[in-house]
Amino acid sequence: MLWSNPSRRRENTSAIMIDEPLDDLYRDIVLDHTKCPRCRNPLDRVDLSSDGHNPVCGDEVQVCLKVSGDRVEDICVRSRGCSISTASGSIMAENVKGKTREETEKIIAAFRSMIHGNQVPDSIDLGELEALEGVHKFPIRVKCAMLAWVTLESALKAWDEGKVKAEQKASTE
Repeated sequence: MLWSNPSRRRENTSAIMIDEPLDDLYRDIVLDHTKCPRCRNPLDRVDLSSDGHNPVCGDEVQVCLKVSGDRVEDICVRSRGCSISTASGSIMAENVKGKTREETEKIIAAFRSMIHGNQVPDSIDLGELEALEGVHKFPIRVKCAMLAWVTLESALKAWDEGKVKAEQKASTE
């Protein structure tokens, strides 16, 4: 399948080109994280965990954290669902691993802002997460992109409450 991205066009007039919005949605980074999600290996120690569910499409995710002080030392994200949900969780894991609680919360807020089509502060570098910027053009898919993030927030809330596992499944509803 050919993409409408000019750098990927080939001189094949019989090929069907995908619309620009879909090109934004399924960039190479997203496909790479979908095919080979990062941070999926079980942790040697789980300090916090939360399960998440998107009732609209059935996507499911589990986020497990190993914390040290106020730092996310390691993270495991296991998801079952669409490419956007899987890629978002994979990229999220790479972005928050090794970050402090405060840094993690800033990344969550910046991603939420971006995924809803708003500006991200210049002081925050979202890195590969910017590949998901086009998702805001597809409101139904925003919940897919946010699932791992609300599940991470649920795990952080459990941390605040002195619990290891969030009591309720995180939901995009």
